[in-house]
Amino acid sequence: MPVVELTTTGRKSGEKRSVMLTAPIVDGDDVVLVASKGGRDTHPLWYLNLQAQPEVDIVMDGKARAMRARTADAEERKVLWPQITSSYKGYAGYQEKTDREIPLVFLDPIR
Repeated sequence: MPVVELTTTGRKSGEKRSVMLTAPIVDGDDVVLVASKGGRDTHPLWYLNLQAQPEVDIVMDGKARAMRARTADAEERKVLWPQITSSYKGYAGYQEKTDREIPLVFLDPIR
């Protein structure tokens, strides 16, 4: 699975925050992340940060890119979630551990 270094802006501090994540779906310039936090009952901090400030930076395959994040809507998630969990079964286990719906995040290039 591709690895992405995601840099968000802290929603409280305003400081840049970086985290390494896996990207189960990469389609051309578009990237999908899973805000699983290992199935914990709270969203990961990086997800809360990008909700407050959706302009993010990523480094993937050695290339830095400016991206805009958005959470998949119910219909998009309905299509993507089975694709993700069929390829990467760990995500299904994470969803079983929590009552929160694990968000899927689209990263689209800022053009």
